[in-house]
Amino acid sequence: MILGGTTEASALARAVSERGIRAVFSYAGRTRTPRVQPLPQRVGGFGGVAGLVQYLRDTGVTHVVDATHPFAAAMSRNAIEACARTDVHLAALTRPAWQPQPGDDWHRVPDIPGAVAALNGPGRRVLLALGRLHLTGFADHPQHHYVLRMVDEPDRPPLPDCAVVVARGPFTQAGDMALMQAHGVDLVVSKNSGGDGARAKIDAARRLKLPVVMIDRPVVPARRELSSPDQVLGWLDHCDTDRGV
Repeated sequence: MILGGTTEASALARAVSERGIRAVFSYAGRTRTPRVQPLPQRVGGFGGVAGLVQYLRDTGVTHVVDATHPFAAAMSRNAIEACARTDVHLAALTRPAWQPQPGDDWHRVPDIPGAVAALNGPGRRVLLALGRLHLTGFADHPQHHYVLRMVDEPDRPPLPDCAVVVARGPFTQAGDMALMQAHGVDLVVSKNSGGDGARAKIDAARRLKLPVVMIDRPVVPARRELSSPDQVLGWLDHCDTDRGV
């Protein structure tokens, strides 16, 4: 089973499908229109560790690949615990965190509340590149105008003074520079998601000499970590398996 939702998860799904490995792709259900994968799909949570344990037992899954977003820490922790309880093989398909480059102006914070606290001060025009689940705390700072890029159109504006841009990545540096300039953005708030698919906004901020409030990744327990679909396929090949995933 692939726990997905990232660009890397989609690449792995294609590779697994091409190899003819039996697999299922699991989405958390955060977006209304998830990408269609070349594998059977399921959408929604499992009901915590106990629910995931039951699912693994009921379906006979032998291997789990956690290819969720680096900030989906609760799902990652649940996968570690559930696989340990069921003796299911587990590996994470990870991507390295971004590191500051010459010209970057990063203000690092440990979590979302830290990012909210970092916005104390006079009103600014802020690009919140966080996803819809982490926006409500920023209502504590209504002095700012927020630019929100979201996969789905919200039912109502999630913040009192905001512009919503509905778009799905991957994005380009030129496109993100144009977005920031069109909205007069003078501060970017971003999770340290890592990888190439979401870094365009970081490169754009560097080119425009904009400060970035960078949110560090949450810590998850130690696990086997792999960095590419090819490494995942190699791991599967060397595991004792009947080619179920």
